[in-house]
Amino acid sequence: MTREPVSSSNLAEVGYDSPTQTLEVCFKSGRRYQYFDVPEQIYDGLRAAGSPGGYLNRELKGNYRYARV
Repeated sequence: MTREPVSSSNLAEVGYDSPTQTLEVCFKSGRRYQYFDVPEQIYDGLRAAGSPGGYLNRELKGNYRYARV
């Protein structure tokens, strides 16, 4: 999965795989998580957010299955 950098104090990169609807988030600490069954508009919103970390907390955490990878 190709990831791209985001401007965030906590997140480093995000990526998205359309066929599987998997969103990947890489933190500056090196931790990496994949969120499953995420619509593409949520990924687009994360990339466009003024605060990607805030968007992640609001829109992804608690709403989608995830795994640390």
